[in-house]
Amino acid sequence: MEWAALFDMQQKLDTYIEQQHGLEKKDLFEKKILALFVELGELANETRCFKFWSNKAANEKAIILEEYVDNIHFIMSLGLNKGLTFSARTLPTENGDLTTQFNEVFALVLTFQQNPEQTAYESLFIQFLLLGKMLGFSETDIQNAYYEKNKINFARQDEGY
Repeated sequence: MEWAALFDMQQKLDTYIEQQHGLEKKDLFEKKILALFVELGELANETRCFKFWSNKAANEKAIILEEYVDNIHFIMSLGLNKGLTFSARTLPTENGDLTTQFNEVFALVLTFQQNPEQTAYESLFIQFLLLGKMLGFSETDIQNAYYEKNKINFARQDEGY
């Protein structure tokens, strides 16, 4: 996947949001960490993978993909906040179920919060991409959904979101 182009798009969106809300001089790292935890929870909720008490099926794939891409926005934004980026890597082999993978990603967000450097960031990014693979998303699915959601995010800012 062409991550450099997506990081460039994310930087433009982050700058636009900060300008729209007068946040150019604010450190938003902790707010973005919390936003990522919330978005990750929303994604898990759409998959319903942890809801052992319910027979209701996961939401449709398009909705899950949109939630997944919301997380990508925050993961990239956090990296940019710390001067970090990501380039393509070979994903590790799946080792467990979706619930286990979500818990791994949650733990890696916390690790990155406590130690915001390249190694922690790459681990988070790789495990999040593995989660996407486990959800059945191709790189093309993710990239196309990111482009679409990025347009929506700019439009929302213009509409006073």
